[in-house]
Amino acid sequence: MCAKGFIKDCQERVFAGIGISSDDAKKLFNIPEENLKELAKYANEITRDFNGNKVDVEQLNNIKKNACSEDCVFCGQSAFFDTGIETYQLPSPEDVVKKAQKAKNDGAESYCLVAAWREPSPRDFEKVCKIISEINDKVGISVECSLGFLTSEQAKKLKELKVKRYNHNLETAKSKFAEICTTHTYEDRLKTLGIARDAGLELCTGGIIGLGETREQRLELALELGRLYPEEVTINILVPMPGTPLELQTELPNSEIVRMFSVIRFLLPESVIKISGGRESKLNDSGEELLQSGANGIITEGYLTMGGNEAQKDRELIERIGLKT
Repeated sequence: MCAKGFIKDCQERVFAGIGISSDDAKKLFNIPEENLKELAKYANEITRDFNGNKVDVEQLNNIKKNACSEDCVFCGQSAFFDTGIETYQLPSPEDVVKKAQKAKNDGAESYCLVAAWREPSPRDFEKVCKIISEINDKVGISVECSLGFLTSEQAKKLKELKVKRYNHNLETAKSKFAEICTTHTYEDRLKTLGIARDAGLELCTGGIIGLGETREQRLELALELGRLYPEEVTINILVPMPGTPLELQTELPNSEIVRMFSVIRFLLPESVIKISGGRESKLNDSGEELLQSGANGIITEGYLTMGGNEAQKDRELIERIGLKT
């Protein structure tokens, strides 16, 4: 079977509810360069069929920037590296409410509270819960959280507060993980995802591509995401941070980025697949091509330590390619 015929056959199996095998995913990941447009096209058709023309738009609030105790080699917020990142403690609920209201006014569908720590202390977790309650009462936007490792009791509390989704990224393939972090394990991250799922929270997980991993390791991450079947996948493109061990990391070719997003769509036809960090600085079109290659979500107005497009600019981008927020 020719490459184009194979891609089409995989798409038909997705539409039929059969899905693709890990061997199929490997073949799709290694489709010849001349067939990459077909791969993206068929992935886009899967996106439209299962998810319509809507793009999920999210805003983040990095509610605690501090010297994190983990040694993730890509992270500008790690205490192990001198990156010059500004630090601060948890803000007041009033401050977060104002920003959440602005996100809602900007057209964001969800608002994710992110904190730079290994796990929340009981005192800090109580403060975060107060912030969530205030957003619920005064704004009415869908709240998501990314607070590091959780206990079962904390996860259940978030569910009680109507938190929709919990973000905890796998970061990379299991076979690569020990090279990017030594202060916790890949299994630790899977455990937290299990705790969140058991509490009834939807899952958001993904990773960073461009860490020096191989194509096979990107496939490994994609297959793990397919196994977990999260409601949302978030894929970041590494923006090397000065002062971190990866500050001189070579950039991924655009074709490898398209492969990643497209194959994940074949594996996860119903999930939100979100273009996250690096969208503006590492893509020459802020994600237009990827939103037509399997992706159906973006983060707008900036990231944890980086700025991003203004919401209006992203709305115009989405409308320009015939999609909607």
